[in-house]
Amino acid sequence: MENTKTYEKGMDLTAKTVAGLENILADELTALGAKDVTPGNRVVLFRGDKQLIYKANYSCRTVLRIMKPIGVFTVHNENELYEKVQRIDWSQIFDLNQTFMVNASVFLSSMTHSLYVALKTKDAIVDQFRDKLGSRPSVDRENPDIYIDVHINKEKCTISLDSSGHSLHKRGYRIAADKAPINEVLAAGMIKLSGWKKEGDFIDPMCGSGTIPIEAAMEAMNIPAGYYRKHFAFENWKDFDHDLWHDTKEEANSQITEYDHPIIASDQSFKAFNIARSNLKNAGLHKDITLINKPFDKMNPESGKGILLFNPPYGERLEEDNIIELYKQIGDVLKNKFQGYEAWIITGNPEAAKFIGLRPSKKIILYNGQIESRFIKYEMYAGSKKTKKQQ
Repeated sequence: MENTKTYEKGMDLTAKTVAGLENILADELTALGAKDVTPGNRVVLFRGDKQLIYKANYSCRTVLRIMKPIGVFTVHNENELYEKVQRIDWSQIFDLNQTFMVNASVFLSSMTHSLYVALKTKDAIVDQFRDKLGSRPSVDRENPDIYIDVHINKEKCTISLDSSGHSLHKRGYRIAADKAPINEVLAAGMIKLSGWKKEGDFIDPMCGSGTIPIEAAMEAMNIPAGYYRKHFAFENWKDFDHDLWHDTKEEANSQITEYDHPIIASDQSFKAFNIARSNLKNAGLHKDITLINKPFDKMNPESGKGILLFNPPYGERLEEDNIIELYKQIGDVLKNKFQGYEAWIITGNPEAAKFIGLRPSKKIILYNGQIESRFIKYEMYAGSKKTKKQQ
């Protein structure tokens, strides 16, 4: 087999993320001690040890999954896939009494059906167990002990153990959601992309379920991304080190601090306000985030400087009587009430965004789910732009 063995020191690892956040995630991994960090398309390749797997799962804000490859080989058809999957000694990876699931993705391959690839991989695993031990482990697609990932690109097949389990955007603090909530990883990535200096006001005037302000508070207070999660898949691995995991969490948690500047969340919907209040309370952040039930045009700035970062409706995402009027209003409120602030808006409707009527100083392409979106920066200078530059 081309490569089925990994080593405890300097393992090749893969981190999955949202398109557009690869460089941000690369910086996070580097800060944790990762080596040979290489951003790709929705992934970052890197090298690290067992503790880095634990650290990345617990502390990285912009990662969806951390994968540990256990086999890399060429494959041309389903029979060859079955044969090479069986060359891995699965009894060394998990036990007969543990449940598992297989997820597959296929690109530019003669094998076009990812579900069939997953099925053939599953068959190879259970057949090996049955031949060796006379019995087979069970598949559990909802909450398995072991997550196995198959990635085929052209003729290259990579079999990995998913160390995260459920996607890491599922932080654990959100107990309720308004319609079309933003992904927590995307929200954290937007905050990092904005270059927020953690001073002045942080305002989300259309907060929905409260995800963006919660992620801002976690960033400002150094609360680890995985702080609220109850479980990670690597805790079911045979080589799981309880003491190392405990020490990893303790080290990260010791960095949690207070934050003194205002973080403000508001929404005109009373339903959204109540949902956000539940999530803030569940996260223990209800005293750290000021929650308001007001339309955007009724809000007033607190300190006279800071940042607004929000995810307004854009037609394709939510029902809105008049998207153009909404975006015109956003521009008017920013211009008239928030001089001295920066505003960052994510929208899947770049045509509607033109009606904000302000000149953007930056645009970044991001994906909100499957929707190609623009993350747009506006600067509301207290005087003219020329005056600002001369100061």
